[in-house]
Amino acid sequence: MIPLFYLTALLLWPDTVHAFRSALNDFQRSEGRELVLKSWNVNRLTELPGITLEDCAKRCTQSPECRAFNYEFRPSLVCKHLPSVGDGDNADVERNVNCDLYEMKVYVRKCIVGKGEDYRGKVSTTKNGRTCQQWWSKFPHDHGRTPSAANGLELNYCRNPDSDPNGPWCYTTDPDHRYESCDIPQCKDEVCITCNGEDYRGQMDHTVSGKECQRWDQQSPHQHIYQPEKHPDKSLADNYCRNPDASPVPWCYTTDPTLERERCDIRKCPESPKHHSHSGYTTDCFQGRGEDYRGKVNETSSGIPCQRWDAKKPHKHQFSPKTYECKGLEENYCRNPDGSEAPWCFTSLSAMRTALCLQIKRCADDIEAEDCYNEIGKKLSGVLSARHVKVFSARNGVSIHLTKPR
Repeated sequence: MIPLFYLTALLLWPDTVHAFRSALNDFQRSEGRELVLKSWNVNRLTELPGITLEDCAKRCTQSPECRAFNYEFRPSLVCKHLPSVGDGDNADVERNVNCDLYEMKVYVRKCIVGKGEDYRGKVSTTKNGRTCQQWWSKFPHDHGRTPSAANGLELNYCRNPDSDPNGPWCYTTDPDHRYESCDIPQCKDEVCITCNGEDYRGQMDHTVSGKECQRWDQQSPHQHIYQPEKHPDKSLADNYCRNPDASPVPWCYTTDPTLERERCDIRKCPESPKHHSHSGYTTDCFQGRGEDYRGKVNETSSGIPCQRWDAKKPHKHQFSPKTYECKGLEENYCRNPDGSEAPWCFTSLSAMRTALCLQIKRCADDIEAEDCYNEIGKKLSGVLSARHVKVFSARNGVSIHLTKPR
């Protein structure tokens, strides 16, 4: 017989998992922007002063008339529900440093997730170019579907009200073709990735197993270090798949409390970037952190030979030349595939996993003041006891090198 405590836990578990999902997951944020309705639409704006951002989003998703909202945070908190998104027809997007705009993803993105049942875009032609019939019309094809705010059967836009496995479709205006699928790409295929996808900026927001991604600007259900404001160059927007830590592919934290993070299923671009020339590569010195260094130094600062990048002995690692094809991981040359402070390598000594190649000089036009650190460096000042400290992440197999002030 199952104890009452465990039975109660099992019954409540689905609600517990669901409770971690933020209503903001349904929205795409535009920082410092507001949506200004056209004059004929102004009366459809609904103001809700003093409510939280989460509550503003939740109420919008529950209202059939709401498709976006402005959230003003200065001089006071005001939530403004809007009947349209910034498509230029019914409203215009304008700058406002005191406001953020949140638009429902289903109305602004050009791709679908899964079967696309929630697609609310404006494609109105089929994959073969046939014009869609209006959903309210029964001509030339009679049907039993009635448009409503809930089912999204607007005008003659492609929709998927019956969970067709081929995605959104429509009745056509061609008397000889009753209905046809529309050519709307999957979000996982809309934007392809090169190399390991560090520059991926697509709109995929589910993992390879179908789990929804956690927003980067939230710390629940999983706490993490990748806050968007601290990594502005990583484009950690909303809950889209990204690769801020040089993993093999884009990934995200999940809304499932039992699974911290998982990779995303995004297709590789057919043309490999390794055949493309890059004017920023250097061979005799390095600039910045040395991510574009392509010289042939193959030993550490202390003269220890480097391990080949395509070898797994003496150290197993994730940085295979095939996966990181744009990182120049040839032979056993010093490289910087993960954004560490300088070129480095796995060493040929089993007792020493990684080491920097600091004998490679900086390029003359890139020399920086040695006593200049970022905020993290200030916090570490006086704590580190060695010139270089390696912090190893068992999860990713990545060594991060921190530098102590001289």
